[in-house]
Amino acid sequence: MIAFADITLGVLAGGRASRLQGADKTALRFFGEPLLQRTLGAFPENYAERLVSYNRVAHPAWPATLRVVADRRPNFPGPLAAFEALADACRTRWLLTVPVDCREIPRSLAVELVGNVGRDGVVVRDADGLQPLIGLWRAEALATATTAALSAGESAVHKMIERMDVRIHDISPVRLGNLNTPADFATP
Repeated sequence: MIAFADITLGVLAGGRASRLQGADKTALRFFGEPLLQRTLGAFPENYAERLVSYNRVAHPAWPATLRVVADRRPNFPGPLAAFEALADACRTRWLLTVPVDCREIPRSLAVELVGNVGRDGVVVRDADGLQPLIGLWRAEALATATTAALSAGESAVHKMIERMDVRIHDISPVRLGNLNTPADFATP
């Protein structure tokens, strides 16, 4: 079993947020809480380190223990570039990734992933299908796979995963959802 002290948490928050007019998703509020704070709070375990993939100037109010990692490639090339940067910055054998814009995050998710990891990792499938940005990865394998995919001109995380030895952790009927448009932020 992998100990949380051997895992780095990596939050993906480096996108353009074009459907939100370029807003900084880390600061947007859902149920009254900034998305970054909400995401970090959903993963309270004692990780070796916490990283955030972020391509802007970091907020001074962020925890001093949160290390910002920018994409190594220009022009916001997408989640694969975030994976590449996070995996390269990771100082542990394992990297747990989650996007900052999940609508729902089960509190037990990290524990479940640790208990279901394959050779290269494990990714989540929910009621909507594969959620490839949420996973526990062997950092070295993720770094190699993302760099190869980006160098080949690929942009789809799904294709990269097909070439890796990862398990799928199905959490259906749970639906994680994404907060990508103003309508997504409407609360019941």
